Amino acid sequence: MNTKYIYSFDEGNKEMKSLLGGKGANLAEMTKIGLPVPPGFTITTEACNDYYENNESITHNIIEEIELHLQKLENNLEKKLGDEKEPLLISVRSGSVFSMPGMMDTILNLGLNDISVVALANNTKNERFAYDSYRRFIQMFSDVAMGVQKYKFENVLDKIKEENGYKFDTELTVEDLKNIVEQFKIIYKREVKSEFPQNPKKQLMLAIEAVFKSWNNPRAITYRKLNDIPNNLGTAVNIQSMVFGNMGQTSGTGVAFTRNPSTGENKLFGEFLMNAQGEDVVAGIRTPEDISTLKDIMPDVYDKFIEITNILENHYKDMQDIEFTIEKEKLYILQTRNGKRTAKAAINIAVDLVADDIIDKKEAIMRIEPNQLDQLLHPTFEEKSLKEANIIAKGLPASPGAACGRVYFNTEKAVDAAKNGEDVILVRLETSPEDIEGMVLSQGILTARGGMTSHAAVVARGMGKCCVAGCSEIKVDEHNKEIRTIDDTLIKEGEYISIDGATGFVYLGKIDKTSAELSGNFKELMNWIDEYRDMNVRTNADNPRDAAIAVKFGAEGIGLCRTEHMFFEEDRIPVVREMILSNTKSQRLVSLEKLLLMQREDFVKIFEVMEERPVNIRLLDPPLHEFLPSDDEIIEELAKSMNIEINDIKKRISDLEEFNPMLGHRGCRLAITYPEIYQMQAKAIIQAAIKIAKESVKVSPEIMIPLVGEVKELKNIRELVIETVENTMKEEGLKIDYTVGTMIEIPRACLTADEIAKEADFFSFGTNDLTQMTFGYSRDDAGKFLGQYMDKDILEKDPFQVLDQNGVGKLIMMATRLSKEVKPNIKLGICGEHGGEPSSVEFCYRMGLDYVSCSPFRVPIARLAAAQASIKNAR
Repeated sequence: MNTKYIYSFDEGNKEMKSLLGGKGANLAEMTKIGLPVPPGFTITTEACNDYYENNESITHNIIEEIELHLQKLENNLEKKLGDEKEPLLISVRSGSVFSMPGMMDTILNLGLNDISVVALANNTKNERFAYDSYRRFIQMFSDVAMGVQKYKFENVLDKIKEENGYKFDTELTVEDLKNIVEQFKIIYKREVKSEFPQNPKKQLMLAIEAVFKSWNNPRAITYRKLNDIPNNLGTAVNIQSMVFGNMGQTSGTGVAFTRNPSTGENKLFGEFLMNAQGEDVVAGIRTPEDISTLKDIMPDVYDKFIEITNILENHYKDMQDIEFTIEKEKLYILQTRNGKRTAKAAINIAVDLVADDIIDKKEAIMRIEPNQLDQLLHPTFEEKSLKEANIIAKGLPASPGAACGRVYFNTEKAVDAAKNGEDVILVRLETSPEDIEGMVLSQGILTARGGMTSHAAVVARGMGKCCVAGCSEIKVDEHNKEIRTIDDTLIKEGEYISIDGATGFVYLGKIDKTSAELSGNFKELMNWIDEYRDMNVRTNADNPRDAAIAVKFGAEGIGLCRTEHMFFEEDRIPVVREMILSNTKSQRLVSLEKLLLMQREDFVKIFEVMEERPVNIRLLDPPLHEFLPSDDEIIEELAKSMNIEINDIKKRISDLEEFNPMLGHRGCRLAITYPEIYQMQAKAIIQAAIKIAKESVKVSPEIMIPLVGEVKELKNIRELVIETVENTMKEEGLKIDYTVGTMIEIPRACLTADEIAKEADFFSFGTNDLTQMTFGYSRDDAGKFLGQYMDKDILEKDPFQVLDQNGVGKLIMMATRLSKEVKPNIKLGICGEHGGEPSSVEFCYRMGLDYVSCSPFRVPIARLAAAQASIKNAR
């Protein structure tokens, strides 16, 4: 049977997203339920993939199908593409499976040429409208289909407006527009080296190809990479009969959300422009009006629109983002999709929908994107500092959050500055899709133009970036790289500003920030998450401060406390260096006794914060040379304090230096050579635990031995640790529960996990090192090539950020299976950076791990990911 590549809007439904794309599926669904959708048809995503498989060529059978559906559309509307009496005009729009706002291309008014424009003018008795549509089409077609840069046309438009003293495009006369059309055609001929195409079928095929090609434009690729959208899905193409919002003051166009996409408030939120078309609302060319004012201008249209928004939200059971056009007081719906929203809005909407019995708790949990929670878990502006701050302007609160940074006026400079470690605020007249990389790397975005549905606002909300849009109180001079406010304050590139995306205020300089709180609907959602979650979430914390943050965010224990981080503090490092540079064991024990007191106090403070929650403490892991100085002045001071010759210290440092410290004298190997180090640490842990136990808090420390690759290493050190712990408890006169296990971070440990499990009470997978050793990549150096690996599709994701399930994952699977065969109840967890990455958390759930451990600020993200994994499994 031949593949069907084209579907009319009356043939599809919302379940056909993978074939028709999100836009096409929803146009079909709205047609099915009887909403006023201009008719058309969708070319499937399979046709796009076929185009790429055929060396970027549309095959003959697909062309035949397009012509058949076009003819059907012409017959239904009694119009014909390019006709000299009844011309049909169409739009050509992309439509990917997953929403990618602004990333791919659209062409409107296709079918206009020197003949059909006259017919359009005669039929509508509106010559101005006809030539306004023609000039728009030439510019869009030239840009999208032929790669002629937009500014070349904008310069002509701006010059004519300036010469005539016009402020808006709507002031252009018929004669102005005819003149613009001719000048646009001259630009086209100069740039493309041929006349502007008058054959509408040729226009159509070039436009369809342009949409297919836009699937792989740089901004679309970047967007997919950021949002984990596969590259092989392809885009559908939607061919739809035009309706016109630019036919005068009885026509208009707009975008609206059924709820506020920033806060989630259950109130219609949107903007529109009268006598406008297509991208005018989101492009920021004119300042749009709030949707509520449509009630005064066209009350019947407004009431109908409210009715349709309610139908759509109830039908899709979610907040909708709706595009509409009014043509001569008749309303048409051009698109609906689940609206992009901030994390705050996502939570508020989900909780409200549960309260209204529209969805259940499980569905609410599944609707929240785990990484989106990151927006809510970081500081906001501190209230006292905010009151003292100097407000210099106010714009639209387009995407909430608090951001401080140095001002940069173009994406290239913003990207360079961010990569050099600077906090950046990207400031533009209005962003465009080409600014995507600068937006990603900026702390926040400020635009002088555009509304709440502008490109900057929509994309910022999707990313969780703070954004203030449409700030007309500032004059942005991108050429001279400066901002001037209405009170004549001048801010030059590189100077600091702060912006508040929740209020729209712009401040001079930096403002202090304050910590986030889990309260209200966020707290309610987290309670639901814990109802359905059956895998624990711990934190990686090396000090009481981080431990307290993690507990506030719901951590159920510490999965990794790295003791070496305690050694680097200013008052400890000299003692650590004394210990390392000691020539005899007796000298070393003197230094270790000093460190014992320090480490014991550290553990006491952490146990106090964690109370009865489990604390997994990793014994010393890095090679000793990392603690030693390289600066001559510090070496000289050390020599004096230890009464050792400088040259002797330098020789000792040289002896300890390693060719490959990653694979060298570190982890459990240190304890084989210097057992007294681990003895000191084990003693400090148990003494601290006993002290807390005497205060009636039950503490059960987990002592973790790192870098084991051979079971005899673990057996040797485990015996040492147990002997030390038992002797300490005997001395203190109190017994407490404790366990001794190992970190699984060497491939050989995975392969021999059944042997190692006999000597371990628990395994904690250290996926950072396990990834390094499995791939043979150094985490510190891989940045030099990993970006290119992902650009060239050698790797889909950075394996240090997203767990490599196909390789590293198989080792974890093997180790899990082998260890449970020997010890069915062995406790298993993960403590690498992957413990807070949602897809990696889901993998750990499927492997049957007892817990994941992650940084404090990612604890709620891991809790949500774990709950979603549990719900998916139950389904």
